[in-house]
Order: sequence, then C-alpha cells, then structure tokens
Amino acid sequence: MAALGLLGTVALARLRGRGWADAIGAGGTAFLAWATARELDPDFTGTANAALPVAAVAGLVSRGVGLAPLLPAVAVLSGLRGIAGTTGETLTRTDHLGLLAQSLAAAGTGGAVGALVAGAAPLLAEGGRSVTPLMGALLPPLAPARGGSWTGALLSAAALPLARDLTAPEPVQSACDRAPRAVRAGEVRRARQVAALALAAGLLTRQSRGLLPLAAACLTVAARRAGANLKNT
Repeated sequence: MAALGLLGTVALARLRGRGWADAIGAGGTAFLAWATARELDPDFTGTANAALPVAAVAGLVSRGVGLAPLLPAVAVLSGLRGIAGTTGETLTRTDHLGLLAQSLAAAGTGGAVGALVAGAAPLLAEGGRSVTPLMGALLPPLAPARGGSWTGALLSAAALPLARDLTAPEPVQSACDRAPRAVRAGEVRRARQVAALALAAGLLTRQSRGLLPLAAACLTVAARRAGANLKNT
C-alpha cells in the first residue's frame, strides 16, 4: 500500500507537469505521512492508509519546492519512532548519531521544529539521557527556509482542535518490532503529545510544509479517535 501510494503520487505529479524533484517530494510526503501514522497509531493500519492519500493530495495541489521539506519530515518520523518505542529496544549510540544527523539536516534547511523533535527524542524516550542529538537543533539555517505551505497549514489547523482526542490515554496491543512484548501505551501517548506540540509550533513559525506528513498523520489518528468517542456516547 505505502509503496504503491508513493509511486502513484510521483506518477500523478509528473503527469501534472512537475519536475522530478517536486514529484519525488510529493511522493515522499505521502509515504512519510503513512509511516508517521503507523508510529502514532500502531494498532490501526487504517489510519495510516488514510493519511497517505490525504498527504498525497495536499502535496499535489501545493506549490512544490523540491526535496528539502522531506528532511524535517524524516527527522520528525525518526524522533517519534524513538519516543513511541515501537521497536521495543532502548536507543543505542548509533541511534543517537542518526538522530543527530537528521536534526542537523532539518535545522540546516530551516526545519527547526523537526530538528527539535529528532533532537529531543533520546531525552523523551524510555531510559533516554543523551543530549547530543539535541545540539543539532541549534544549528543556524544554512539556506533560507521555505517552510510555508497553505495545505500544510490547513491540515495542521484541522488537526489541532482534535488534539485532546489525539492525546487522550488509549490501550495499545501491537507487538514491538524487535522485542517480544507489546508497545507501551504511555510511550505512544507521549509521542502523540510531542506530535501535537510540534504541529502547533510549526503553524506558529510557518514551518508547516516540512510538517505536512505529520499533520496528515495526526489528523487521521485524531479523527479515528474522535469518531470512536462519538460512537461510545
């Protein structure tokens, strides 16, 4: 599903006359929305499958700026994966170096919010202590930020009113990727809280383009939870 969505979005972007960089950026945005939703909602694949077309449409109708917005989106995904603890393993020194590199890349292209998510992950993850990745978020931008996006801002504005539904406690039953135990509900909730804060910060600082996958993921996860709450009332 995710691979087909990525390739389909790239093909549609090319048919619309986009260059290869913009087309791959749109496809990458769709894929990252799917992957981010999987981390925020590991029990429900449907939310990830819904986030993908939402992000694809947003990427196709907005003005493309190439691959640069993918850097903060990747940093956010990696940071949330570490915080949610879906692998079941404590972050290693190699993980810290990877998060540092992604934080540096995001900060260097003006994606300070994405850099902060990746940089803070080792401190927010279970058993985390390292502050090294957070140093990457302090890098001044090496290029002018091109973070504004009306579609990203629209998705963020739609998701934030549902933040209470998104971050409310919820049991989790999915197994960890690399450990013989279930994903911990408290860690997933912490990742959702960080995601909501990142969306708000991105909207305020006009970095919504690099957070478009996160916005699509948060919107679909929050919508699922809000719908479930309505059915239970």
